[in-house]
Amino acid sequence: MNNIQKDIQILRQLAAEYFQASQSEENDRRRVLHRAVNDLQMIRPVVLIEEIPFHELNVDGFLTLQCEDKDFREAEDFLRKKLFHWKYFPADMILTPYFPVYKKFTSTGIGVSVQEDTLAVDKDNPIISHEYEDQLATEEDLQKLHTPVLSYDREGTMAYYCKIADAIGDVLPVKVTGHNSYITMWDKISELRGVMPLLIDLAERPEFSHAMVEKFAEIEISISEQMEALGLYEADPIDIHCTSALNSTLPGKVDGGPVKRSQVWGRGLAQILASVSKDMHEEFDIEYMKKIMEPFGLVYYGCCEPLDRKIDIVEKLPHLRKIGVTPWADVDVATEAIGKKYVVANKPNPASVAVGTLDEDALRKELSRTIAACKRNGCSCDIVLKDISTAGHRLENLVRWEQIAMELVKAW
Repeated sequence: MNNIQKDIQILRQLAAEYFQASQSEENDRRRVLHRAVNDLQMIRPVVLIEEIPFHELNVDGFLTLQCEDKDFREAEDFLRKKLFHWKYFPADMILTPYFPVYKKFTSTGIGVSVQEDTLAVDKDNPIISHEYEDQLATEEDLQKLHTPVLSYDREGTMAYYCKIADAIGDVLPVKVTGHNSYITMWDKISELRGVMPLLIDLAERPEFSHAMVEKFAEIEISISEQMEALGLYEADPIDIHCTSALNSTLPGKVDGGPVKRSQVWGRGLAQILASVSKDMHEEFDIEYMKKIMEPFGLVYYGCCEPLDRKIDIVEKLPHLRKIGVTPWADVDVATEAIGKKYVVANKPNPASVAVGTLDEDALRKELSRTIAACKRNGCSCDIVLKDISTAGHRLENLVRWEQIAMELVKAW
């Protein structure tokens, strides 16, 4: 047996296990729970665990890759991580009944690129420190910015699809899959400027800052228009940036043409504006984001920035359905403002699992406070442990976190 045959044999075994799990009654039950949350008719809170430090968790060797071919190794990595997640700390995770082959596309760029120094403590951890050089310090620098040109790499996509489908398609269906929207202009600005220069300029050079944001808003609108025209959006995703995406509104009727923005979630955030006033947040992001988000069917806004005292400006966004509530937000204040109008996308503190031994009493207190606040204010809620830069190299921390969280939500 040659190396390719060995790789295919490995993939087929993993694909068979994955398909069996995806067809389980539990997977179907979770779909109902997810959809109910996003329809604002929650049965109970949904719990998810995402952005996982798998490099710390390979306690039984299952995550060790065995395939030699680059493409098969990539597929193996996807299947092993999903199956490991499903086995040890699934919470309310859903498995798609197919292997996704994401559409490949290229971009000509926006005229400037990130210049940075990085520092890593753990060579296997993708979460590292960044020190960015300011690429947009002057009016002349802003003139370098331009809208990118996207191109769908159909040939590359189909080559990968055919290769994987030939290997496992009779065991696990293989599907060419589109992408979610992910509109993060302030993350991009932060990477191109650094934190201190952009925050100082918001106060000292507001006209310059508006000119900069206007450029980035034009870029984001152009990207979303091109994504739509090229058919790069996914009509029926199970998630939108780590939270549940299933709902009874989208995508609506699909006519076989490119998926429209009106058929998908819009995703917006402005993490760097966590430290500015509500008025400034509205002026420099929400006012621009309203235009960017208008074409989308539903909107999810917020990531790591605390929005508990900014709900009134966030709800000026069109088609708003879900709002992020971070560990730095007051969950009581946030849920009172959100009420039954929107979904609470709650993010518990990931520091709870980055320790030698999980503090179960503190975790119960944190999660119970969130659940009680949602119940008191009639909120639909998903609870997502994410941004897990480390689990203290202890699989049991995630296992126990999941067990406690599921115990609490099942008592809803």
